[in-house]
Amino acid sequence: MKFSDLLLATIEHSEIPLRFEPGAEEAVAKPITEMLRVWISAHLPGEDSKSEFDAGYRALAEQLTAELEGSADLPE
Repeated sequence: MKFSDLLLATIEHSEIPLRFEPGAEEAVAKPITEMLRVWISAHLPGEDSKSEFDAGYRALAEQLTAELEGSADLPE
């Protein structure tokens, strides 16, 4: 399952009445996805950091970003 599918399903099943044209779910999801991308990026360790902990932290952020962008599936 992709993050975008999960987000769209959540929006579709929400209490918010979406009485828009087709594509309304995607229009609502886009700013949420962008906000999450910025939030994840703000937590990335500096490029000069060489610790093992920061490398793991960076790998997690990269995985979350890939899931957010739809280039990776969510873990099962």
